[in-house]
Amino acid sequence: MKRVEFVSDRLSYIVLRGRWRNIIVVNVHAPSEKKTDEPKDSFYEELEQVFDHFPKYHMKMLLGDFKMSLTETYSRVRVGDNVSGRFPIRNGLKHVDALSPLLFNFALE
Repeated sequence: MKRVEFVSDRLSYIVLRGRWRNIIVVNVHAPSEKKTDEPKDSFYEELEQVFDHFPKYHMKMLLGDFKMSLTETYSRVRVGDNVSGRFPIRNGLKHVDALSPLLFNFALE
């Protein structure tokens, strides 16, 4: 372990020494969807600053609680060129996360 830093009450990270590159593990506790936009915007700006702080060649892992709430989830099934009608998903694990594109972009940068 090289370093541990607590950026805020919602964001911390640890830097681990890897064989070829450092591994940065970022732990987050996001504001809930019910909060106003200001604390959510502030949190994601802070998260972006942490990711931008480290060189691109370091391995970055993002862990934590993003407090996403998916109340109604629908799906469709595609077989070849045919697509089914929309149907609700009522149980099981929902694999869709509205933040995935944003987090994926953080990881790429």
